Amino acid sequence: MGWSARVSTWFERHRFIVDATGTAFFALFVAGTAAAWDGSGARTVPVTLWSLATIAPLAWRRTHPVASAVAVYAVALAHLLTGHPLLLPGDIAVLAALWAVTVYGPGWAHVTAIISTIVGSFLIGPVVALQAQSTALLSQLVGVSMFCAVIGLAVWALALVRRQRRVTLDALRDRAERLELERDQQTQIATAAERARIAREMHDIVAHSLSIIVAQADGGRYAAANDPGAAVRSLGVISETGRAALADMRRLLGVLREDDGASGPSAAWQEGGGVTAGHGTRPTAPGQARRADGSATGDSAARAGDASAATVLPGRAPSSGTAPLAPQPDDADLTTLVAQARDAGTRVSLVRVGVARRLPPGAGLTLHRVTQEALSNVRKHAGPDPRVTVVLRWEAESVTVEVSDDGRGAAAGDGEAGYGLLGMRERAAMFGGSVTAGPRPGGGWRVRFTMPVPAATPPTTSASAGPAASPAPPERLGTPDDKEPA
Repeated sequence: MGWSARVSTWFERHRFIVDATGTAFFALFVAGTAAAWDGSGARTVPVTLWSLATIAPLAWRRTHPVASAVAVYAVALAHLLTGHPLLLPGDIAVLAALWAVTVYGPGWAHVTAIISTIVGSFLIGPVVALQAQSTALLSQLVGVSMFCAVIGLAVWALALVRRQRRVTLDALRDRAERLELERDQQTQIATAAERARIAREMHDIVAHSLSIIVAQADGGRYAAANDPGAAVRSLGVISETGRAALADMRRLLGVLREDDGASGPSAAWQEGGGVTAGHGTRPTAPGQARRADGSATGDSAARAGDASAATVLPGRAPSSGTAPLAPQPDDADLTTLVAQARDAGTRVSLVRVGVARRLPPGAGLTLHRVTQEALSNVRKHAGPDPRVTVVLRWEAESVTVEVSDDGRGAAAGDGEAGYGLLGMRERAAMFGGSVTAGPRPGGGWRVRFTMPVPAATPPTTSASAGPAASPAPPERLGTPDDKEPA
């Protein structure tokens, strides 16, 4: 801010001091030059007093513009009616009050002020003619009245321009303050949303991993006496699950730490060919093209879905430094999720129906997390050795994933509501989907997640192309003794 801006700001903040000082200097000038414009030019004590009384209210012309203008106009009218029609230079206060009330006062006040100025200007001639008792003088003073009225109109017009500029500046200042307040509110909303997202991710990671660890620990404890090899395998699964969960937590919480190196997004793009996982976009695999909208092309199964686990040396925990840059899981990683559940001892199969399509950003992660939470609930509530079927069905305008089991179903309720189902419904609501959960006919439990997806774009075929290919049959991944889904 320059010195002129600082001076202007100080004057604006101390209006009364500035106006009172200026009024005092003007009063000193008027006290030595005041004269009555009545033909005699007399400088009497009443003339000086009337002049100072007219000027004194100008000290409040910006802090209280309406009161100041009323006082100036009242004194001017009083000395006009008491035999002093025009006092110079004291009556210049009328123009100063008109300017101040137009610029700083309400709309009705400046309209009243200009009307009063014009009326007062045309009263000068009749009052002077009445005092002189000469009708011929009245016609001679019409020019003087016209001149005073024109001067008043000119001051009023310039004050209106100044008023409009002040109103515009006040509006811009108010808009800037509201935008700043809105920015702070948006920051708070974004922070709360990010905390909620991290809380949901943490719940899914911890609940899923701990359910596997608890199941394997219980199984290993019972098998240790009769089958030491099974106990060793259980410990291996526990170790792998714990390390994977730790890597996921480090990656998730890495967004809360500042990287000491280069800026996160640009550095990640230069090193990994993509952006960080915290932004919900997968890094581009080597040799893989990228569309204009930032989405990778090629077979979705070739994505780096298995890169979510950090590389850990035997006997050492992952480093607590920079969070590993790994893609967030999505619908392409359901096979890995089912295989992990099967390694934990759950009899689970995966059935894919329809042609898979590219989901909007974040939708694939939602589908993966809902399936993960449903499998975690199976391990916690379905009872011993349940049979689980995961069906991923692609339809024309939606995708549905259904996780059903033949376990204890509603009989497994303990009367305490958890946050898993609530989290699944919150995730579904973000993409316009829905989650239903409840007992299924014949026993067991079923969780169904449905989410709308963009319609598939029909492939372009040439005239010489053969007949359209029929839809691919359902793909089934599971154990040989799995039954079809109910």
